[in-house]
Amino acid sequence: MDSSRFVHRRKPDFPVSGPRAPDTKQHIQEVSVKSIELSKVIRLLEDPLTTNLKERHLFVLKKLLKRSQIGFLLKELTGFAKILNICAEKVTDHPEYQPILCEALQICRLPFLKEKSSDELTYAEDVIEFLSHMGCLMRVSDAEVRQHLVESVKSFYSCVAPKLLLDGLQPTSPGYRLQLLERSDLAQTLLLSMAALENQPGIKLQLLQTLQILSSSSDMNCASILQAGGAETICLHMSEPDPNGQVLFRSSEILWNLLERGSTEVTAQLSSMECVISLKEAFFHQLINGFRHSDLQLRNDLLVITSLIAGYPNSLLIESLFAKQLVVFATFPELKSHNPLVRNLKLSYNNEDLKMKKMLLNLLVLMSKDLAAVQLYKEERVMLALLMLVKSPAASPERRSASSQWSITQQEEVQLQALATLCTLAPLMLEDYMSCQGNTVLLLLLDWCVAQDAFFGQGHSSPVTEGRRSRKAQMRHCIRVLRSLTSSGEESVNQDLCDQGTINQLLGILMQMETSPDEDDLVSLEIKSDIQLILSALCESDMHRKELFGSEGVEMAVHFLKKGSDKFYSGLGHNKLILSTVDCVWSCIVGCYTTEDYFLAKEGASLLLDLLSSSPRCVHCNVLASLLELCDNPNALSHVLSWRDSSGQTAPRFLLQLWMDEEEELKVSRDQQGGIADPQRPVLGLHQQEDPQLSFPANMPSAAVLELAENLRSKIYSIFCKLGFHELPGLSRRHYVTLSVVRRYLDFKVGEVWEEVNRELSLDGVRPTTPDQEALSAVCKISEDTARTVAAEQKSILELQEKEDISEEELMYTEIKSHWKQRELTAKSWDSYVSRTSNYEILKEVKAQRVEYIESSQPRPKHEEAAVHPTELILGQVMSVERTESSGPAGVKLTLARTSIKASRRVVGSSEELQQQR
Repeated sequence: MDSSRFVHRRKPDFPVSGPRAPDTKQHIQEVSVKSIELSKVIRLLEDPLTTNLKERHLFVLKKLLKRSQIGFLLKELTGFAKILNICAEKVTDHPEYQPILCEALQICRLPFLKEKSSDELTYAEDVIEFLSHMGCLMRVSDAEVRQHLVESVKSFYSCVAPKLLLDGLQPTSPGYRLQLLERSDLAQTLLLSMAALENQPGIKLQLLQTLQILSSSSDMNCASILQAGGAETICLHMSEPDPNGQVLFRSSEILWNLLERGSTEVTAQLSSMECVISLKEAFFHQLINGFRHSDLQLRNDLLVITSLIAGYPNSLLIESLFAKQLVVFATFPELKSHNPLVRNLKLSYNNEDLKMKKMLLNLLVLMSKDLAAVQLYKEERVMLALLMLVKSPAASPERRSASSQWSITQQEEVQLQALATLCTLAPLMLEDYMSCQGNTVLLLLLDWCVAQDAFFGQGHSSPVTEGRRSRKAQMRHCIRVLRSLTSSGEESVNQDLCDQGTINQLLGILMQMETSPDEDDLVSLEIKSDIQLILSALCESDMHRKELFGSEGVEMAVHFLKKGSDKFYSGLGHNKLILSTVDCVWSCIVGCYTTEDYFLAKEGASLLLDLLSSSPRCVHCNVLASLLELCDNPNALSHVLSWRDSSGQTAPRFLLQLWMDEEEELKVSRDQQGGIADPQRPVLGLHQQEDPQLSFPANMPSAAVLELAENLRSKIYSIFCKLGFHELPGLSRRHYVTLSVVRRYLDFKVGEVWEEVNRELSLDGVRPTTPDQEALSAVCKISEDTARTVAAEQKSILELQEKEDISEEELMYTEIKSHWKQRELTAKSWDSYVSRTSNYEILKEVKAQRVEYIESSQPRPKHEEAAVHPTELILGQVMSVERTESSGPAGVKLTLARTSIKASRRVVGSSEELQQQR
């Protein structure tokens, strides 16, 4: 037992007020005398000359025990163990030694004594040996000795107050003896002694109580008991005659304690034929004869142990006929039977009977792993009984009559357990399921779950999440059963469901749930995702069912796609709902042009791309697969090319970015510009290069082939094959570099596969024929040449980009230069203006030059009237600069803004008059 579970208060030492030296010396002499006498007693008992002096032996032993009435010293335990062992050997022929053993075991109930604090550590091994020798005393056939031994061990777990101690002695610390007991063989010895107690039922019951205490207090005790085959031993003795039923109760408690600490080993020990038969007899005895509440609880405990055995791979429940009898009980009282096992069986329909009913249904699931059990279910009409329990209250009057004793709450719990059982058994018993019209029963139950009437379920499957006054628990389990059936792939079941209008019914339920206020709780999300998976399984391979999915189904898929992936990591199941929605698009929409066109008209392709751009990487593979299949429709390409994300990014640009991210994840060798760095491995990732070079069997795909399904590049390449590789919108030069690799991806993969073939032939020591070797070398050489060609193409793309960058840079500098020239002309004009206005001589000079220039530039007028026309001056301002192909100043084209200034003789005359006045 773990000593930490017990709280003891150390008994304080008795206060000693300055003991006198002679008293201390006298005490030491007494202790030494004791030790000497103990060795003499052992010699007296073992010496051949004195071995028959029985009366002397008894006198000495009584005197020795009398002086040890306050407890045994730790340092004397080894000697006392020898004395008890000798007495146990003599008691068979000389019963006079029996009181000595009983009195010694009585003293063992008291705590051991120590003289120093270090004695606990010093004599720990002696204590372990003493406790082990104590267990060996069970070999003494005397009932009184055995009873004292069992009671003594039980007293270890109770607080026994030590008697008045002498000065210098202290009891051992609390829990000290229990810790050492775990390391001894006492528990094993007590267990093995059960075989010797067949004629002593009272002692046997007390021993079981002791083993129950030992097994409930310590994991080490349980391990020790299991090491000695304790589970099997207890089970074999549990069904022995017992008028009070205490043996069965104590045995089941011990088994429970062992199961809590080592279920696997316990189950293995209980799976033998003898243990199963013993357990079967005990269960039937309790089932038929138990009426008290404690008896019903014990019956259910035995059924739980049976359930654990049923989950063990090598259990013998079927071979022992226990399984057949359990199946009969599981179908009672739904099916009428003349089996004598249930003919006189009566249930009280209380909570313990409800637990038994649920555990029997659970046992059907556990035993279904064995095909022989499935055949047994067919013989006992288990499917019919389950469907009777599953039927909705409105559609099952016979169910009401069969289980009229159950309360409404109990009926619901049994119904939910039956649905959970049906989820496992229905795919295994499809013939029985179809013959009992299981689909009809489930669809009627589904209608009842969504109907509005006076009955309200209690939601016992998960009261916290589903709540009372709700039928969501039944709907949840019913949908689970339908999902397990449709995922089995049985065409007759799927066709029957479609013939009964399941597709439209499920779509209606799904959209009806979307309108409810609690649409985002855990159970609702699970139901929605399961419904979508059922629809996917029904419509995946049948064109007519996809047409039945129709516009209503497309509206449903579009509705869920619009929700996006913002709550993907909420933990409530939004991630499963997103994946099931994408799967629904792939299985129910793609492949039928009618639904595809309607899906495209509802912007379905754009929604898939939106989901692709916002979802985590784990979703990309499914979304890309659906988008790829959708691109087989010619109308889808325009939708894909016209798509833009929130930042204005086009679909080709986004797909190429995904490609670059994927190659970065795979650590493909690329240069700084994204070009091919290693022509020999143009698309090979670092992890693939580091994998050991192995030779794969012919029926197993190689690493190069498996890589196609493990990343996104193959799907992105296939989408670009639909979109084309030319005139794609929104691409930069870096994306064109990546696009050149995408365009030749298939060629690179073919070369990679051939390279693997060549390497595997070398590893296997196979040399191809000369023509084959030449062809293989040519293929590998072509792949490398293709990579070099693509690398050269990428280089030319980058060079062209560099030239464009230089040209744009030169144009920018030309514009800057023209702007500076304009600023210089403006400054010069301002300086000229300032000089004219501030210096009269300069103004006169400028005026004279202007007049002279005007007169020289004007043609002579033919008529006199022409002379009076005003002179027009043109001033220009640079508005823009364009670069042409010519070099030098001739290669710059300037655009000027003109402003005319008209000068008249009136103006000139006025200037002269002004000058004369000055």
